[in-house]
Amino acid sequence: MARHLFLTEKRIIPVRNHKIKLLILKPLERHREKVPGVLWVHGGGYQSGSARTIFATRALSLVVKFGAVLIAPEYRLSRNHPYPAALHDCYTSLLYLKDHAEELGIRSDQIMVGGESAGGGMAAALCMLAHDRGDVQIAYQMPIYPMLDDRDTRSSGDNHAPNWNTKRNHAAWKRYLRDAYGTDIVSCYAAPARRTDYSGLPPCYTYVGDIEPFYAETVDYIEHLKEAGIEAEVDVYPNWFHAYDLFFPVRPVVREAVKRFEDHFDYTVKHYFAPQSSESSTR
Repeated sequence: MARHLFLTEKRIIPVRNHKIKLLILKPLERHREKVPGVLWVHGGGYQSGSARTIFATRALSLVVKFGAVLIAPEYRLSRNHPYPAALHDCYTSLLYLKDHAEELGIRSDQIMVGGESAGGGMAAALCMLAHDRGDVQIAYQMPIYPMLDDRDTRSSGDNHAPNWNTKRNHAAWKRYLRDAYGTDIVSCYAAPARRTDYSGLPPCYTYVGDIEPFYAETVDYIEHLKEAGIEAEVDVYPNWFHAYDLFFPVRPVVREAVKRFEDHFDYTVKHYFAPQSSESSTR
């Protein structure tokens, strides 16, 4: 597999009454005229993190190994801006990716979304919002061990695993949802596990550890997609706590997980397409 050198670019785009930064990674040399475009959302429980963390995550290989163009938004964090601020920032970034496809050199029929943890949850939320609004077609989603459910599940309700546990999960959701936390009015765009109709969503691949809080909601998300007739797959890794792959990147099992992820992306580039409507989505 060819390895691509890449260029890093920063842009500032307007989102309603403020502006956000985009971190853009592009291959230095292209072996194809147009390549997939990926919106990758960083993790951090919606309350911390930065777009710069993509350099230490699965996202980087999509550019380095596959020559994709990647956009990572510096979305507003919940410590100062609760839901729906981050959703607005990320969705505007998605529309920017679509509307600037020609300039960025990406295939408009291969716009994809992904992210780890809260970024994975946001990726799922973006797929739902894009489907419901109909102004951008997403070809594929890669929500890695995603943060999807604000309610306790069979794996998040009494979890004491390293790195992320029940206590931290409750605190993050309370900060993100504020007064809506613990109520029945939470939107699926805030907590995608609240969705009841999964039909029409993009195909999906993810992986998750079986001792982390997000295990149950990740597996359930894949099952809901499959029940709706969507091609979806999850790999479950025994004794992995949250973000295990980022803590131990050189362990053989992690290398195998990374290979599985990259193999799925390679297959995706060859087989999944979602043509856009002719109408511009500029806001």
